[in-house]
Amino acid sequence: MNTKKVVFLFFSTMFLGAMGGAIIGALLYDPLFAEGGFWNFIFGVLWLLGIGAAVSATAQMGYFAYLLLNRLALSLFKTKKLWNRVQIFLIAFVFFDLFYFRYLAYATGDETMGGYLITPTLLLIYAALVAYFKQRETHRGAFIPAFFFMYVITTIEWLPALLVTEINDSVWLWIYLTPLLVANTYQLMAHHRIQENA
Repeated sequence: MNTKKVVFLFFSTMFLGAMGGAIIGALLYDPLFAEGGFWNFIFGVLWLLGIGAAVSATAQMGYFAYLLLNRLALSLFKTKKLWNRVQIFLIAFVFFDLFYFRYLAYATGDETMGGYLITPTLLLIYAALVAYFKQRETHRGAFIPAFFFMYVITTIEWLPALLVTEINDSVWLWIYLTPLLVANTYQLMAHHRIQENA
């Protein structure tokens, strides 16, 4: 992949992530637009675009970090089969952590653990779907690495939002998660296409 393709991937990912964050923010975050008025709306959209762009930049760092991690792990574990098993274990571990520790940290007396299972399960299903399409477009061995990247790496990138107690608000969590999902999905699905056209 040449420099031109890397630059294209960088800016297109940032643009799509920013748009994803702005759209979901405009739909969900009412306080930003509560005062009304044209300039308040413009400011709100620009602010959300900035947040989305910043979050998508984090997603890009996570993607290239995973590419490096994958190469190092393949040399460390010697066989792809063993590394795939480790990735499956880590997916299960992160799934458990994502609902259980958030339940311990934020649940009130009348809340059940079931409510904290919804988002991790939806994210797991989404990651599996993206990995399935990645596998269809490339090869059978791409499923587990793509699944791992979309679930585990996205969750790690999402961690700063999850750890801030003040924003344990589903709206803010989605404002942070949406650009990550958009950017990570785009990077994963665009990478092999860009390489094929290089």
